[in-house]
Amino acid sequence: MNSVSPTSVQYLSQDELRHSDGRQLFNPRSSSQGGNYPGLFPGGGAARSQHSEPDEVDKIKSKLFSVWNNVKYGWTVKTKTNFSKLSPVYLFGHIYRFEREEDVECFQKDFASRIWLTYRREFQQLEGTMWTTDCGWGCMLRSGQMLLAQGLVVHFLGRGESTANLRGPWELQAPRHTCSPDELEKERYHRKIISWFADRPQAPFGIHRLVALGHSSGKKAGDWYGPSIVAHIIRKAVDCCSEAGNLAVYVSQDCTVYKDDVANLANRSKDRTAWDPAAEWKAVIILVPMRLGGETFNPAYVDCVKELLRLDFCIGIIGGKPRHSLYFVGYQDDTLLFLDPHYCQLFVDTTKENFPLESFHCNSPRKTAFSKVDPSCTIGFYVSHRREFEGLCVELTQVLNSAAAKEKYPMFSIVDGCAQDYGLEELCSRFSQQTVQGQRPSKRGRAKKATTEDFVVL
Repeated sequence: MNSVSPTSVQYLSQDELRHSDGRQLFNPRSSSQGGNYPGLFPGGGAARSQHSEPDEVDKIKSKLFSVWNNVKYGWTVKTKTNFSKLSPVYLFGHIYRFEREEDVECFQKDFASRIWLTYRREFQQLEGTMWTTDCGWGCMLRSGQMLLAQGLVVHFLGRGESTANLRGPWELQAPRHTCSPDELEKERYHRKIISWFADRPQAPFGIHRLVALGHSSGKKAGDWYGPSIVAHIIRKAVDCCSEAGNLAVYVSQDCTVYKDDVANLANRSKDRTAWDPAAEWKAVIILVPMRLGGETFNPAYVDCVKELLRLDFCIGIIGGKPRHSLYFVGYQDDTLLFLDPHYCQLFVDTTKENFPLESFHCNSPRKTAFSKVDPSCTIGFYVSHRREFEGLCVELTQVLNSAAAKEKYPMFSIVDGCAQDYGLEELCSRFSQQTVQGQRPSKRGRAKKATTEDFVVL
């Protein structure tokens, strides 16, 4: 089994923390410090062998890459993370207090029930390339897959069923005849969702499909994908997938969510306006790409990020460290809780009945400090109908206005109307104003110009 047993997690008392001589609350190795996972795999030139038959040199390179990946990405997840017993842990809107033993067990099951998507090797070649693995370059795509998977689990199974009600990795070997029909149905749908992310060309959200959709953005296998581009790739993938049900994806523009644009996207009633109480709505995943600082994460946004992660509507954040993507799912104190895609696992054929699920679940929670996070990120929210969207807008407005009241600029905005309702001159004015605001000096010095993607710098 590739995943680590729950006993690898250490929960420390306050007395133990006081006598830790100022050491960090998490294992440094577990936070991928020291350059353990550079985001761009050396030898990416293999991607340039497009539209040509493999020769002996390419075959040798491929074998060497495979061996290197096995060594480099085969052990890193198996590390220990320390948690304080007195500080609450937040995971997708749920709160756990580790001074209660039952909360520790519930947290373990909740975390391990989340779909974990990592590097894979020995899958079918990506079209037009020699790549049979995404090790070293596909981490942001994998993080985006996990965010979408969380949205799909909530969409098809509900928020309550997306946590501890699914069997954890340590329960997967239990005899199926001991499960109730309802539990078996949930597991069947759980497997179906995982199969949509399979590493095969036919999977609607697999690495093959996402790379193909990235071509329109000028990206190809072996390139670095930023959180903004991945948000648009996810939108395209859901648009092209008939199996996604009544689900749509909205990607915000210039750190602004336009309410009418979301409503028009979600409206299923052709004879009614989207805001008519009788109008039928699709469920919507709302993705907000942003950049929270210049070269480094602006600490002024820590409290706001925490408040957003506490919302039931939030389905996580894709971001991480420079060229090292992670999927953030919660936090404790000043550290973010994440699922790490930087673990190289063997391809799993999900077309087989009862294919093994162990490698799609991780029971080794890990953390990293806010100060280590790259400012580029995309945050996701899920709403199932119009009333939920209205509730989300109210909660987001409160959170964002609360941050602004503390002389901090909001991470993003929620406004009435459509994007086209705002003239070019007004959009340029807002963009210029936000950029100037973001470049004011902070406690850590003046923000520098971003070098990764085109974002409004906050």
